[in-house]
Amino acid sequence: MKPYSPSSLLWALGVLVITASGAARAGDPAEWTCESCPFEKAETTGSVQAGAGGVSGQDSAKFGDYTGLQKEGLYGVLGGDVRYRSDDGYYGDARASDLGLDTRSVSASGGKEGSYEVRLGYSEIPRYFAQGAVTPFLGAGNSVQTLPAGFPAATTAGMPQSAFAPVDIGYIRSSTELGGKLFTGDAWTHKLSVRHDVRDGTRLTSGSFYSSASQLVAPVDQTTDQVEFSSTYRAEKWDMTLGYYGSIFHNDESSLTWSNPFTPVVAGATTGQLALAPDNQFHQLLANGSYRPYKSLRVSGDVAVGRMTQDADYLSPTLNSALAVPGMPASSLDGRVDTFNGSFRVAYAPIDALRVNASYARNDHDNKTSSLAYPSVSTDMFVSPLSRTNQPFSFKQDVYKLGADFRGPAWLKSSVGVDGDKRTYTRQAVGKTDQLSMWGRLGAQINQYVSVAAKYAHSDRDNDGYEAADWVTPAENPFMRTYNLADRKRDTGSLQVDLTPTDGWTLGGHLDMSNDRYTESQVGLTDGRSRAGGLDLTGAITDNTRLRLYFEIENQHSNQAGSSTGGRPDWTAQSADWVNYRGIGLTHLALDGKLELRADYSWTRSENEVSVTQWVESEFPQANATVQTFKLHASYQLQKNLWLNGDYWYEAYRSTDWRYDGVDATTVPNFLAVGEETPNYSINVIAVSVRYRF
Repeated sequence: MKPYSPSSLLWALGVLVITASGAARAGDPAEWTCESCPFEKAETTGSVQAGAGGVSGQDSAKFGDYTGLQKEGLYGVLGGDVRYRSDDGYYGDARASDLGLDTRSVSASGGKEGSYEVRLGYSEIPRYFAQGAVTPFLGAGNSVQTLPAGFPAATTAGMPQSAFAPVDIGYIRSSTELGGKLFTGDAWTHKLSVRHDVRDGTRLTSGSFYSSASQLVAPVDQTTDQVEFSSTYRAEKWDMTLGYYGSIFHNDESSLTWSNPFTPVVAGATTGQLALAPDNQFHQLLANGSYRPYKSLRVSGDVAVGRMTQDADYLSPTLNSALAVPGMPASSLDGRVDTFNGSFRVAYAPIDALRVNASYARNDHDNKTSSLAYPSVSTDMFVSPLSRTNQPFSFKQDVYKLGADFRGPAWLKSSVGVDGDKRTYTRQAVGKTDQLSMWGRLGAQINQYVSVAAKYAHSDRDNDGYEAADWVTPAENPFMRTYNLADRKRDTGSLQVDLTPTDGWTLGGHLDMSNDRYTESQVGLTDGRSRAGGLDLTGAITDNTRLRLYFEIENQHSNQAGSSTGGRPDWTAQSADWVNYRGIGLTHLALDGKLELRADYSWTRSENEVSVTQWVESEFPQANATVQTFKLHASYQLQKNLWLNGDYWYEAYRSTDWRYDGVDATTVPNFLAVGEETPNYSINVIAVSVRYRF
């Protein structure tokens, strides 16, 4: 399914704005008189911006991700906005931006104040995932992919290099939204929103035949339709909302079939098939409300019941006709999960200096999917004598919170609280987890120049006894503990200091820390910690010049233990990530305010280090990336309503990653890759435009 064209949407937006403005001239204006409505002055204003830009350097998927500037060359700078207001409360607004790029967006809204509103929008977001990718598959990006002459081969070394062709990997996500509000009477508000999302393009996936594997360029042709409707009633002391939410996902490509590029190990293993994301739906009914019997007391709550379903037809267990595969127990999953979400909250202020908050929330996922035994086929080559059974996991979560905010002297604020999180699971290694957290926060305005805020929290999670999942084949290591279910102790803290040494200047600094300890985990994540700190300085150098400086550093470190024998731990791994970024920004007004200049420079570096110890310590090569970005903007006022704009953007990206560096499509004998390159580029973007305001 393809998105609507931008030209048709622009036409629709224009009709909406004209309709909103024309409505003020239709019929008898006396019927629309609202003497108590503070309407704005009747007028139509707006602006139009047009120009051209260019990208120089090299084509880069990394730089084009989200920006739409992945290709070298020229592009158009086109956008604008219009705003209409009438004396009778009718209004219309429309806006368009980046119409010359894949990041384009248009939106409009119109209506009458206090009566109704209609809005329409369209936007696109480009995603690009790989640079320098190649593949020998014919029909890459389609549901059926074959191979040219010269295949299959025993190893990648025997594959003909002439068969490899460049391929782009990425998709465009477009969103079209229609919505509105309707006010009936003095108390009712009705809202409706309909959204249609389209993803069209390709993404990277992989498939295998026992000991050989291939990266594949899978098709992306998906739509998601969402509908939201609600009606709200507001009274003097209470309000209530009833609503519905629905989401329907559809994939036009249900499977990917590809030819085996390697010499088959067993007869018939020449073609493989992968299932792609299946069609599914989610529907939910919801209600919420609040009641305020006194100024000092407010009670509120919400409840929502929903259902998720997935009933796409199964694919064949294998395309290998030489294998004798038992029949499937069903034609589809017939998946169903019922959901319940509810919460109750109370806020009470017995005195002006004290506010107490309490809440309870329940989150319930009840998986009603049938548990059936399915034939087990290993990568289209072998049929296992043991069947596999799907496991319909369910869980319930109860969250309790109690907190209090206290204002002492005018310079002191404090908060304390305790939170409880209880969860029960089915078909998991634990039946229950119970987490208790206690926290406190203190803020102080020492004087007119210095303010300080600090927070500390401690949480302790315990389970009811860890047991290896005996329903999983092959059986799990009995000493393994998954991090989301294991016993854990966590400490977090933060400190923020803000200084105002003189008028117009502020200096802020912060420190953040977190420590996790999995004291009962022998195999799995054993501990993790993070640290972060930074400084931010802003101020006015002169009346026309402002400066900003900032610096930030973050570190995350974790340790885990593993077992090569499926028993007690016999190796450990350490991982460390560092991120360091800094920057400077400058804004200056010149020529009596007619010329505005903005300059921003940022530098970011990330590093990743991984080492494994098994008898001796072995370190993986360090992976790192450095990004330097410089942006310059200039706007000169030629006339009262005419500006000349210029923009310059320079970005340099340098990275090394042992997973990609020196690894092309055929480097690994039993792995056919796409030869994705580590991002490295230097790119200049220049744009010149004129903006006219009317």
